[in-house]
Amino acid sequence: MATYQTYQTVGIREDLADIIYNISPTETPFMSGVAKNKATNTTHQWQTDALADVAANAAVEGDDISYATLAATAKETNYTQISTKGIQVSGTNDAVTSAGRNNELAYQVAKAAKELKRDMETALLSNVAKDAGDASTARTLGGCQTWIETNVDAGAGGSGAGNGAARVDGTQRAFTEDQLKGVLRSCYNEGGNPNMIMVGAFNKQKLSGFTGGSTRFDAAEDRRLITSIDVYESDFGTMQVAPNRFIRGANGTAAKVGQDALILEMDYWSVSFLRDFSLQTPAQTKDADQRFMVAEYTLESRNEKASGMVTDLTTS
Repeated sequence: MATYQTYQTVGIREDLADIIYNISPTETPFMSGVAKNKATNTTHQWQTDALADVAANAAVEGDDISYATLAATAKETNYTQISTKGIQVSGTNDAVTSAGRNNELAYQVAKAAKELKRDMETALLSNVAKDAGDASTARTLGGCQTWIETNVDAGAGGSGAGNGAARVDGTQRAFTEDQLKGVLRSCYNEGGNPNMIMVGAFNKQKLSGFTGGSTRFDAAEDRRLITSIDVYESDFGTMQVAPNRFIRGANGTAAKVGQDALILEMDYWSVSFLRDFSLQTPAQTKDADQRFMVAEYTLESRNEKASGMVTDLTTS
């Protein structure tokens, strides 16, 4: 009797996307916390809109209605970026008994999935400008920092045009609560309601010294002193505070990694996938098992005025 094999089985599906989404979500708080959307082209476009300014609005009884000229929506554009991870394990390496793992290829695939997700988090939070690319140049998405332009507290000389263009760095200075409060006030005035503050390690500790969101208390039952802030209570609402290792992670010098504090309304950001995470097996041409992971995605800034940033911060 013939053995029933997976080749005859209908319906087997490796849901790699869900697996990767669930890997260490606290390690990638931005990608894990924003919406996921579908892109249909390498040039991804969406529309933004805004309410008209408040005006004195009192009508005379029985008078004619006045009709204002309606403003068109604004069209925004970002490009999809391809991120890959290749894995190659020799047949011998996969056959020998390895300490701590049963299968070398499976171990390396799982490790590569974590690395790919971290690379993507770095790209999404970066100050790298969007670029359509060409036959010899990779497309790049415009990272989060290239979109925020309205509610920004920057160091001397710092500036940004938004719309996916890289910011110009200013003079670095220490992170203060007044800077944070100023950006929060600006976000509120623009109609935003930020609910997340993302900072690097050094400035997470600086923020824990701010008085506005202090949650310090003595946990007497186990003699612990809690001196960190995971929730910041501002005049305009409560926000989560999340440390993030990947702010300026790959596109800044060592002195600039983590130099920005991102104040985000998470509902106004989305990762849009042209190709969701997939694990591919190329044709075997050598005595080795080869796999590669690929994702093609971009960042959608649904309205940059809902978020803000304190940039050009010292990191030591």
